[in-house]
Amino acid sequence: MWRRQWDHRHGDLDGTERTERPRAQAKWLTASVERDAAQVIGTVFDEAERRDPGREREWVMLVDGARHQLDLIHDQCDARGLEVRLLIDFVHVLEYAWGAAWCFFAKTDPAAETWVGERALEILKGRAEQVADALEANADAAELDGQRRLGVDKAVCYLRAKLPYLGYDIALAERRPIATGVIEGACRHLVKDRMDITRARWGLAGAEAVLRLRTVISNGDFEEYWKYHAQREHLRVHAIRYRDSLALSA
Repeated sequence: MWRRQWDHRHGDLDGTERTERPRAQAKWLTASVERDAAQVIGTVFDEAERRDPGREREWVMLVDGARHQLDLIHDQCDARGLEVRLLIDFVHVLEYAWGAAWCFFAKTDPAAETWVGERALEILKGRAEQVADALEANADAAELDGQRRLGVDKAVCYLRAKLPYLGYDIALAERRPIATGVIEGACRHLVKDRMDITRARWGLAGAEAVLRLRTVISNGDFEEYWKYHAQREHLRVHAIRYRDSLALSA
C-alpha cells in the first residue's frame, strides 16, 4: 500500500516521473435486464459502427474471458465482417496465477507474492505460453498430483486456451487499458447502486425502464432525450386526439 501511494503521488521510487495516463473520453454505457447477452453485445457493436462507420480505427474490446461472451463477440465480428482485437482482463489472469502459487507455497508464505509477480511480469511481456510451460514443468519437478496440482493445471489450461487474448505487451506499448476496472465501476454505478438498494423490489419492465433512463443520463443525452419525449407526449396526448375536431382557418 505504501509503495502504491508513493508511486501515485511522487512518481517511481527510482526518481523517474511517471507518464500521465490517458483518460477515457466520450464514454457510452448500456445495460439491460430484458434483452439477452447476444442482443446487448449487438447493441455495443451498433454503437461502435455509428462512431466509426468507415472502420478507420482499430477496435479493441476488453472482456472477462467467459467462453459464451467470446463466442457472441466472434459471431458479431463474422456477421459484420469486422476484425476486433480482444483482451482478457489482466486481473482475471492474476487470479489463476495465485491459484497456481498455492500449489507451491503455504498460504502464509510471503514468497508467494514475489513468485506471482514474476510470472505476471512475464505474461505482461507477451510470454504467457512460456509461463504455462514453466508451470507445468515445475509441477512435474515437484511431483505434484491430484488436488495438490489442481491450481497449476487450471492456470496452465487457462493460459493456453486464452493465449490469443493475452497480447498485453502490444496493448501496453500502445498505451491501451488491460483491465476492466473502469467497466466494472460503471456497472456498479449504473446497475448495482440503483437495483441493489435495501428492500428494493423490481418488476422486469420497471427495472428495464430505470436502467434505460440511467444510461441516458450517464451518457449525457438527457436534455436531447427530454425534448424528444416532450414532443412525443404532445403528439400522443394532444395532437392526435384533437386533430379531427379542430377547425382550421386561413
